[in-house]
Parts: sequence; structure tokens; C-alpha cells
Amino acid sequence: MGEFVMRTRSLLTVMLTVGCVAAPMAASPATAAMASWANWVAAGAEEVGGFLQVGATSVNVIYKGPYSFAQVTGGGTNYWLPSAPYISATVENAPPDSDIIALSTGGAKKITFSQAVIDPLLALVSWNNNTVDFGTPIEIISFGQGFWGNGTPILNATGTGFFGSGEVHAVIRLPGTFTEINFTDTSENWHGFTVGVLDVAEPPIGVPEPVSLGLLGVGLLGLFAARRIAMA
Repeated sequence: MGEFVMRTRSLLTVMLTVGCVAAPMAASPATAAMASWANWVAAGAEEVGGFLQVGATSVNVIYKGPYSFAQVTGGGTNYWLPSAPYISATVENAPPDSDIIALSTGGAKKITFSQAVIDPLLALVSWNNNTVDFGTPIEIISFGQGFWGNGTPILNATGTGFFGSGEVHAVIRLPGTFTEINFTDTSENWHGFTVGVLDVAEPPIGVPEPVSLGLLGVGLLGLFAARRIAMA
């Protein structure tokens, strides 16, 4: 009996020791975060303005460069459906409405933020046979069957851009902290994008240019006026 008790105690000791060692090794599952996608509110000559609402922080965002068309304040076709290409283990939500900037003429483009943002996201629609470079490392977060079909973004040799093999619908991330994003693309009928973030940097740095603020202000006034009319 004494020998049985001794063996039982020894077995329990081993089990408890193994359990204590194994427990810290169990990895908790990754949790996707809710992205804040841009609300585009005003479009002008080679400039589209909007804002990102990140919790209690509102960040102005300005696109500068040639574009084919821009859908602002939620109007037009929702090219973000189906939403599957934009949802992943990192990002839990696709762009929520039809806001989009459509590009056609290739060349240099710029996106600026009124406050530094962390790991900005670009959601893409129909980047077909397009060669894109951001001049900084990017990560392909997700891609799949979208509004215009399916395609695969293929990273370039430096990891700073991609080639769109087929109709690419995807989300890419730029790791780091940014007040502006610069990129080049190639010409095609049109390919669309919008901007999102998961977080902002503190303290705020940088301010939008006065012309861009004016464009954004006019758009916001129009948006608020439309909402008041709709509520009346």
C-alpha cells in the first residue's frame, strides 16, 4: 500500500510539472482588428479628400494625383462586394460602403495624413496586370474573388511592390509609421483603392496643406448639409 501511494504521488508530481511547463507554450489565437476605412467626401482636380475616424481621433487624408473617377459620401456602385478578399486574420472588416478612388493613368501618386498612422492599409479593386511600387516594404494581407473576378498579387524582388496577375482584389499593409504614402502604378482601364488604418501614432505630427483643407472643408459641409436634409 505504501509503495502504491509513493508511486501515485510520483506520477502526480510528474503530471503537474509537465502541465506547468506545457501551459506557457500554448499560443493564444490571433485576433483580427477592426480597420477604420476612409470616408471620401470631396473630389477636385487631381485631388480627393476625406477622413479616417479612428476611435475618438479624426485624421484627414488627401489623395493627390490623376484619377479616373471618385465615389464620395457613399454614392455609386459598391465595388467592395463580395467582401471576402478584404477580410483576414489581421483585418476583420471590408470597406463598408461604395467610397473608392479609381485610377487609370499610370505614374506617381501620393496619399497624405494629417496625423501619423501606424501600418496603413490599402484595399484594392481590379488591379489587373498592373505593376505597382511603394518604395518601402509591403505585406499582402489578403486577396481573392472580388467584384471583377480573381487574381494574385505577386511581390517584386525587393518586396516594395507587386505585379497584379489577373483581377487583383486585395488588402496590402505598409509596416511602419507614415504621414504620407508615395507609389507608382501603370495605366489600364481603371483600378480602384481606398485607405484604412488600425491605429494612429501619438502625438499628432504634420498638418494638411491649406488647399487640401479647403477642399476637405467644402466636402464636409456638403456632407453635413445632405445629412440634415435627409433627417428633416
